[in-house]
Amino acid sequence: MGIMKNELVKIARKTLPQGALEKTENAYRIARTKMISLRYGNPARGLRIIAVTGTNGKTTTACYINEILKEAGFKTALFTTAVIEIAGEEKINDLNATVPTVARLFSFFQTAQREGVEYVILEATSHALSQHKFDGVPIEAAVMTNLTQDHLDYHKTMEEYAEAKAKLFEKQPKYIVLNRDDKWFEYFNKFNASGEKMTYGVSPEAEARITHIKLYKKGTEASLLIDHQTHLELATNLPGEFNVLNMSAAVSLAYLLGIKLEDIQEGVANLETIPGRFERVDNKRGIDIIVDYAHTPDALEKLLKTTRRIAKGRLFLVFGACGDRDKTKRPIMGELAANLADRIFLTDEESYSENPDDIRAMIRQGIERTKKVHKMTEIADRKQAIYQALKSAVRGDTVLITGMGHEQYRIVNGKRIPWNDKTVVKEVLGIEKNK
Repeated sequence: MGIMKNELVKIARKTLPQGALEKTENAYRIARTKMISLRYGNPARGLRIIAVTGTNGKTTTACYINEILKEAGFKTALFTTAVIEIAGEEKINDLNATVPTVARLFSFFQTAQREGVEYVILEATSHALSQHKFDGVPIEAAVMTNLTQDHLDYHKTMEEYAEAKAKLFEKQPKYIVLNRDDKWFEYFNKFNASGEKMTYGVSPEAEARITHIKLYKKGTEASLLIDHQTHLELATNLPGEFNVLNMSAAVSLAYLLGIKLEDIQEGVANLETIPGRFERVDNKRGIDIIVDYAHTPDALEKLLKTTRRIAKGRLFLVFGACGDRDKTKRPIMGELAANLADRIFLTDEESYSENPDDIRAMIRQGIERTKKVHKMTEIADRKQAIYQALKSAVRGDTVLITGMGHEQYRIVNGKRIPWNDKTVVKEVLGIEKNK
């Protein structure tokens, strides 16, 4: 059945004019979502669904919201790029997709409903929104993290990318939470909530204003002033100013939902780590080894700047770029790496159907523009690149390994290969997996 559908799609894309093709595809996707929802008994009804969208920070923001709601006594379900959780049962998301197929999504809703879940927190990607995967799903709250360059292979322009994200806010959810510091704030602020809207950020105009940040090697303290009157002191295990923004987004929503301040504080503190999100790998060599999912220019820049502020010694970066995705960001990331890291180990990530040599060459263009090619060592084999970076590091140095984060496999030349950066680091260091 799947093969027949794929063949029909290929024929349609070859024969139909672009406008007619888009209408046909949209009509099919809308009908498909309705049919699958009916098949599962419209399981999203009765669930209080919170959707987090944006380019970066969706997973972390969703995880903060989840912990706060659990601390407040609610039964929750969570679907993110990194983890899936229903009624406290958590597992790694090994689907290699932020939002699953429509059938998998409604199956998730059905299971959540059976388990007596009250709140569902999930990520809403631009792809899923433009493909009508959330049609008919009652969104109670929509949270925006930020909008920066990504997915331009699919959306073509930032304006089209924003339009796709906007489909979430067009649903007029009861609650809307927006990043006041984001460049695209005014664009998204034109959408109204059916209930309340709140903004967060360091801007004096933010309704949940970040007034103080103190970074530590293994955590962060921050102060928020909400509605010009409520002071909230927060401590999180996750480092970085960007995580303070993610935390503030979650806190803003919790405040709108009427969650007690002490439950907000405890919930934030409860989030100890997220797989592949500034995840440290313990070792006996005195090296700070961090695995992170950063795969966009904005995310990489913020990660490198944050790490630089808390690193004692040199900062090494092992990174590449994903194939069959936005090619324009590759030289930008190369330039950022050259300017912000002390040493770069340029390597392969997931090439999909693309030639990995071409991917590295595009990244290298950005590195060459900075005149800092001397910082770079190019090693196509990712395991060897990690090995060389760790071999070169000494006590006090930091090694960042980015791009894949929590992923459990890589797609290279169309083949799915088991892979996890943290596991590979442990193998390289000779650390037993179950230590």
